[in-house]
Formats: sequence, C-alpha cells, structure tokens
Amino acid sequence: MPTLRSATASSSPAATPSPGTASTPRSVKRRLTPGRAGKSPDASRHTSPHRSPHAGAGTVCSPKLLSASPKSSRKRLYGDLVAAEKPKWNPRDPAQMRAIKEALHVATVPSCELVCRDNEQRRVFEFCKSCVEQEKAGSLYICGCPGTGKTLSINKVKESLMRWADEMGMEAPDSLAINCTNLSNTSEIFSKILGQFQNRKKGSNKLSPLQQLQSMFSNKESAPRRMMLVIVDEMDYLITRDRAVLHDLFMLTTCPYSRCILIGIANAIDLADRFLPKLESLNCKPLVVTFRAYSKDQISDIIKHRLKVLEYDVFEPLALEFCARKVAAATGDMRKALGVCRSAVEVLEARLQDSDQELGIVTFDHMDIALSKAFKSPIVDTILCLPQHQQMVLCALANTFQHCKKKATTLGELNKSYIGICRSTQVPAVGMLEFSNMCMVLSDQGFMKLGQSKEDKLRRVTLQIDISDIGFAFKGNRFFQKCLEQPRC
Repeated sequence: MPTLRSATASSSPAATPSPGTASTPRSVKRRLTPGRAGKSPDASRHTSPHRSPHAGAGTVCSPKLLSASPKSSRKRLYGDLVAAEKPKWNPRDPAQMRAIKEALHVATVPSCELVCRDNEQRRVFEFCKSCVEQEKAGSLYICGCPGTGKTLSINKVKESLMRWADEMGMEAPDSLAINCTNLSNTSEIFSKILGQFQNRKKGSNKLSPLQQLQSMFSNKESAPRRMMLVIVDEMDYLITRDRAVLHDLFMLTTCPYSRCILIGIANAIDLADRFLPKLESLNCKPLVVTFRAYSKDQISDIIKHRLKVLEYDVFEPLALEFCARKVAAATGDMRKALGVCRSAVEVLEARLQDSDQELGIVTFDHMDIALSKAFKSPIVDTILCLPQHQQMVLCALANTFQHCKKKATTLGELNKSYIGICRSTQVPAVGMLEFSNMCMVLSDQGFMKLGQSKEDKLRRVTLQIDISDIGFAFKGNRFFQKCLEQPRC
C-alpha cells in the first residue's frame, strides 16, 4: 500500500514538493484545510485526468475523516450546548408533539442517571452497601418537600445496589416497596413485611404480624438468611396519635437477628423532629437524609436533561429560565415545573390550531400563560364563575380600595361606585335591595365582610381577598378591564 507521500509524488512530476515543504504532503494539507483546497494554485494539477488512482482515493476519503472528527462527538455528547446545529422541530407533527409531551411527563423515568441528586444518592447507597456487607440491619429516613426526587432517587439506588451485589458475587437483598396511602390501616404494614419474609406461608400462630416479626428477628433459628430492603413511601400516613406504629416499625431494625434495611420516605420535614427524640431514647435513631427544594439552576438542568433525547430545540432559553426561576421561588417542586412546561407546549399547540401562523418554538409569552394557570389562586376560578353583576360589585370594591386607598367603606358608597361602573359600561343597574342581597351572597362566600347597622347604606364593608386576585381574574377581558378603570373616591 503506497503512502500518502508516494501517492502525491506519482501524480505528476511538476507536483514534486520543494525541500522546504517535503515534510508536509499536499494531500495532508488538503485534508487538514479542506476549505482552501479549491483556491490552491495546484488544484488544477490534482484534478488532472492523469493522476494516479491512489491520489484520487485519498481525496475521496477526506470527507469521511472529517465526519469522524472530535467535533461530531462533541455534538453527540453535548447536543444541548450546540443549539445552532439542532434542526427545527415541527409543532404540527403529531409524532414530534407526542414525543415532547412524553419527555416532560412526570411519570416518565429518565433512562440514564438522575441529575442534581448525586450526593443524596451516594449517601443512601453507601449506607445500604455497608448493611449488606456486614449483614446488619439499619434504618434510614428520607425527608423533603414534594417533587424533590426522593422516590425516584431511592429507586435508582435500589437498582445500583442490585448491580453492585451481582458484580461482587454477593447475594442480592430482597426488596419490598410499600406505599402507605394504599394501606387500609396503619398496622397492615407489618402484615406486608411478614408476608414477604414467610413467602406468604400461612402459619397457625395466633400472634399479631408485629409480634411474629419480633419473634422471628429475636431467634437465630427462625431468622431469615437473606437481607431485605424495605422502602416505605409516604410515611406521613403512619403517624397516629401515639405514633406506636412508627416506633414499632423502626424498632424492628434493632432486633438481634433482624435482616431489615428500612428506608422511610416522607414529605414532612419536621417529622424527624417530632419522632426522632423518642426513637433515640429507644436506641433506634435512623440516619436522616434531607432532600432540599430544587434551585433554579437545578430545575433548568433537569428539564434540559430530559429534552436531550430530542433532536431539536423546543423552548426559548429565556422561557425556560423564566419557568425555572418562578417554580424555584415558589416551591422548588420539579413536578410543578414539568407540568408548566407541558402546559406551555399545549398553549403553543392551541395557537397553531387557531391560526395559520408558523410558530416553531415555545416563547416567553407561552410560558407566561402556562405559569399564570399553574400558580393562580383558587379564588380566581370562583370569581370567574360568579354572575356578571356580582363580578361588577367586586370591580367596584377593587376600585374603592385600590384607587382610593381605603381600608373600609359603606354599602352606600359601594353602591355609588357600582352604579358608576354600570353607567360607563351601559349595563342597567339593579336596585338597592337586590344590590344588598348580592353583597350578602358575596359575604357568605368570603369575598367581603359586612358589618351591622340599622340602615343597609351604613353597613361597613371590608374586602376579605387580595385585590390582585380580582385583577388577575379579569386579565384579558376588555369589559371588566374597563370596569376596573373607574376610580370612585
């Protein structure tokens, strides 16, 4: 097989390189700098019909070498960072829209590693690995706000523990997952654990499931041989008045021949403070791992990580940052963030159906609408369901307390403001008796508070809801926006 230098030399006598450039053949230069090949003064000689077949083969192979360059591997590994090279998606394509919604669904479990929870997963894994190696029971308590990845992280740790035991040639522990919301009563949890250890064999023992477990873990002969990983999710539901079930559950790990690795998961952060002192006095205090609420950077990273499976950009960077900041400031709930992103995609989808305009990406405006729907107060829905005249009374209240800077008014003054709104909008106003009845209905629903007086017009009126809820409920409605522009002091 001739070398590149020989192939170049055999193309033409005139193409023989000078001594100063003999160390770098032109074919190599052309491969290293493909953009300048067409401008080279020797290009006509390399395209001569008399060139050797080897030289032609080297020229044909150069695009293949370029396609295998590190740049393409960077694009595969960090596709989310090379946004300019991603193809545009088609929101009108049902398959692409379905793929996006599936990637953003809460029930979709990421196929690769779970991001932003490395430290917590490592602590839980090391604890479980130590228990398996020493064949020693132990207890772990996981706490954190909803939507912080507790259950998903523990499931990933369980998979990692099984793989580790298999690689080390050790006997993998059995596993049992219990969701306390599915229990008919709190004591049923001991029946589920006992059934797993006994392989659901029926015994003639008249002892309770808890007593059978305590007896099993107290005798070496009756103790099980294999370790068992017991994951108890939604442990908040086990809290009773005396917390006996919770204490008995953790005390199972202190029996001399216990084989339980107990992991409890709860949303209440203060649950540990409420029951840990008692457990500590019983010598069965669990290791506590707290899952903090997600920050804006973590929320943004998780969403981008989920969208890596797609070959196109879906969100504007500004829209994604807006969602992350809003959710992080409110709750830090990742499930809420995913729901908002899905809602923003649905807003884009609805706008495409209503118009022929080409919209190829979720913008800041779409995200703003989705966030407004997600974080609006339940009072807003109640306001929107009220009759028109009751809504106009609320507008009169908002005008009185917002524009006139008052904290309270009378029913007579409120009626004047209401009549002014009716005149400006050309809507016939109701009489004073019916107006008083409407205000009593709004008072019963908690929108306002009516005082006592001999005359209805002198009854004191105070607002019981946030004025911003009234403005938000009528946002985008021209009629009620006009009503809210009628200050009456």
